[in-house]
Amino acid sequence: MPTMADTLALATAGGRVCPQPGEWQRLYALLPNTRRQGDGWEPPLPLILGAWHFSEDWQKAARLREHLAWAEAQGCLDRVHAFLAALPDDAWHIAA
Repeated sequence: MPTMADTLALATAGGRVCPQPGEWQRLYALLPNTRRQGDGWEPPLPLILGAWHFSEDWQKAARLREHLAWAEAQGCLDRVHAFLAALPDDAWHIAA
């Protein structure tokens, strides 16, 4: 069973920041117990669509870490890790 450290290492290998928008949305859909919280969502939504162009790489990386922490807390980190491990190289946003 992968640990949070294993999953973070996978998600940051080779300058990776986060999955590309479509893949990131698919990852978010794997997270159980997401819910509306006031004007937003818990955990917060991926920085995709309009937010993609107005977010810095560090913000994207931090948001992905929030999603990984949520997966760990919800007991599905193994499923998220497997999803990320199966992504091809071109499905990742790489730091400029």
